[in-house]
Amino acid sequence: MDLAFTAEERAFQEDVRSFIRDNLPDDIRHKVETGKTVEKDDYVRWQRILNGRGWLVPNWPTEYGGPGWTAAQKYIFATELGASPSPRLIPFGTSMVGPVIYTFGNAEQKAHYLPRILSSEDWWCQGYSEPGAGSDLASLKTRAVRDGDHYVVNGSKTWTTLAQYADMMFCLVRTDSEVKPQQGISFILIDMNSPGIDVRPIVTIDGGREINTVFLDDVRVPAENLIGEEGKGWTYAKFLLGHERMNIAGVPTSKRKIADIKDIARAEADGAGGALMDDMTFRRKLAETEIKLQALEYAELRMLAAESAGKAPGAEASLLKIRGTEVQQAITELTMEAVGYYANPYVAESFQAGWNEDPIGPAYAGPAAPVYFNWRKSSIYGGSNEIQRNIIAKMVLGL
Repeated sequence: MDLAFTAEERAFQEDVRSFIRDNLPDDIRHKVETGKTVEKDDYVRWQRILNGRGWLVPNWPTEYGGPGWTAAQKYIFATELGASPSPRLIPFGTSMVGPVIYTFGNAEQKAHYLPRILSSEDWWCQGYSEPGAGSDLASLKTRAVRDGDHYVVNGSKTWTTLAQYADMMFCLVRTDSEVKPQQGISFILIDMNSPGIDVRPIVTIDGGREINTVFLDDVRVPAENLIGEEGKGWTYAKFLLGHERMNIAGVPTSKRKIADIKDIARAEADGAGGALMDDMTFRRKLAETEIKLQALEYAELRMLAAESAGKAPGAEASLLKIRGTEVQQAITELTMEAVGYYANPYVAESFQAGWNEDPIGPAYAGPAAPVYFNWRKSSIYGGSNEIQRNIIAKMVLGL
């Protein structure tokens, strides 16, 4: 694979780098750099800035608002975005339900929802997992019963990320219990402001409130919100999960975090007589993680090139999800080791904007522990890594 950029690609890289530097709001930059909580308004502002340049949905076809980039341009953009102190792009609309809508939705659904995703007018959440139906998603029990021009939905969804902000949910529901489980599932779009929806937070081990349980009690959903055909939701869900698992890999962000670890490890250790980077054991662990990340990057580039040629992400995307989350967790462990005892104090309020007390230890130490705890879940969401290995064994290796 030839990774030597052409003159045009280098110019594009500088254009992206300059745009981020000149247009990322200072208050958002500061929050990301210092590990402060990024609020909904911060995400929306940044996404609207990118959309104003036509850069919010690099993988969308041009007829729906994509920029028409080559695989190299997509790689450059993702790398520069990940290397910058900018908030992550919320994927639920742009990278997950958006491709489902423009691939399987009808003309009216495309005309209504796609512009609202681009403008960030609608904030989406994902209604897949349920109590007792997470990795075994085919056993989901949330029911949608047809009643005239509506479906009446009853059930619950859990681990629903950022549902407290959501205007819309893309949801898997059971519309037929008399057929094979996968064949009785449909894909519908639910207005989160509908009567009968109750969102309750699940407090994570780091004290965060980003995930939720969503209860649906006789929620009436217009039948026109069904995507595609009844009973085809499993097919659409697998299509969506391929896009999700590619995004979970998070190569550019992991590269930035490894660079941060190197900076920390090169600093003098108080009272230790030298820098942590002088420790051969630490250097070996850091090098092993960086090598795994580089291999992951090459795998992602191959899949990105295939996608640019018109091939949708398949079961091989599970490889990215497994290795990407393993690398992410290894990075948090190395960060904890580099920060040392300064990672012990954890004051949740210190991550809110306006906190005016001095940090305990170096400024970079504060987020180490909560990020470590939070990322324990990365090998579970998006389909647990154990399930991903089963998918690879069956769909790629033919076992």
